[in-house]
Amino acid sequence: MMSFTGSTRAGVAVARAAANTVKRVAQELGGKSANVILDDADLEKAVEGGVEAMFLNSGQSCNAPSRMLVPKTLHDEAVAIARKAAESTNVGDPRLKDSKIGPVVSKVQFDKIQRLIEAGIEEGATLVTGGTGLPEGFNRGYFIKPTIFANVSNEMTIAREEIFGPVLCILPYTNEEDAIEIANDTPYGLSAYVSGRTEERVQSVARQLRAGNVHINGAGLDFNAPFGGYKQSGNGREWGEFGFEEFLEVKAVMNPAAA
Repeated sequence: MMSFTGSTRAGVAVARAAANTVKRVAQELGGKSANVILDDADLEKAVEGGVEAMFLNSGQSCNAPSRMLVPKTLHDEAVAIARKAAESTNVGDPRLKDSKIGPVVSKVQFDKIQRLIEAGIEEGATLVTGGTGLPEGFNRGYFIKPTIFANVSNEMTIAREEIFGPVLCILPYTNEEDAIEIANDTPYGLSAYVSGRTEERVQSVARQLRAGNVHINGAGLDFNAPFGGYKQSGNGREWGEFGFEEFLEVKAVMNPAAA
């Protein structure tokens, strides 16, 4: 049994290596999770919460809500809220209490994020705040500016690739069906998020999202629930009873029928 957590590219390599000895593989891989904000949601609460969740751990979370889907009619309002939240996010030494974002893990990752931010600008997304280079006041370290892109289309590189840094894409949608189509139009399927006031409607959207975990109205993780993804976000599950089952094998013992 091979249990692996990491990038999708590394997961493919692990699966190939495990195939020679017919090992079972359980993988928790990359993500590009959609955060669907419905038109009846508490917009300020949902957007602020989405920004905060995106920037958690400097954006280095496989289940980060990196694609924020908002109604086209509320796009500009959502962007203003997101900008305010991003610009109030303090970047600094992670050992200090007032630091909300520290550095990313390495120069390799720093350079990758810089390239993807540049791609977003070149492909026509609106850079709301942040961008390339070090944050103001820094002359070294792998610190990334808290970055928000607006008017993002799902065909853009920043909407397709996992950035794994504090970079949020805001995508407008026309109606509920359009939002679900955009959310599912991704090679990943680890997590998804839905915000709205009507329980029946929120549950309906959640059921239609192709993701292994769906968080409703800011609900957090539950370590008793199975955690894992669909598509290129991996296979198998962690946590709860499903997590234990990954490490078990079924055995059948047949006895003669009783006389």
